[in-house]
Amino acid sequence: MSQKIHTGHRQRMKNRYIKEGLDHFEDHQVLEMLLFFSVPRKDTNELAHRMLKEFGSLSTLFESTPEEISRRCDVTQNTAVLVSMIPSLAKRYFKGRWGEKPLLNSSTKAGQYAVSLFTGLKYEAFYIICLDSQNKASHAAKVHEGTINEAPVYPRLIVETALRHQANSVILSHNHPGGSLKPSNADIEVTKRIISAMEAISIKVVDHIIVAGELYYSFAENGRL
Repeated sequence: MSQKIHTGHRQRMKNRYIKEGLDHFEDHQVLEMLLFFSVPRKDTNELAHRMLKEFGSLSTLFESTPEEISRRCDVTQNTAVLVSMIPSLAKRYFKGRWGEKPLLNSSTKAGQYAVSLFTGLKYEAFYIICLDSQNKASHAAKVHEGTINEAPVYPRLIVETALRHQANSVILSHNHPGGSLKPSNADIEVTKRIISAMEAISIKVVDHIIVAGELYYSFAENGRL
């Protein structure tokens, strides 16, 4: 009888998703339904609540390693791997959606593209986005990990990357995980140093995008370039 109840509940959840998508699901319901595919014969509602309580939010849970999820939630490797794949799947989705050489001819497009680069990253990172003469992104390279205050982003590495990928111009981007969108003094100083280095090789820095979650701040839009 219990198994029939679970089966009926699962089908109702799936039917609801098919009809209306995930927009009106609570976080625990999203996780509960995801767990259907790795926990075949068990009520996943209680497990979903327990996992969310352990990690505090879906994003923190999804961004954790399989080892950490398995250890802290006492779940199988299959479940831990499935849950931890979500950010990587999202990033792969965004990459496919943007295509091979997306046109980044506005700060809005540059900001949206930069947000997709940092999907699932819990640590600070610094990207250079190389643009061709038509403002299409020919390559996006991660050139630094860690906060700008802890270790400098070397302009020479930025220059080498831009030259290697024959950039006509570049967009800089870094993230503030869980932090403010406001540029720090270090952000501003690093931007000035990189612009100066790029001017020496006649490559223009057209924007610097700071990403925090789904939001972004554009240096170009705010007159800081």
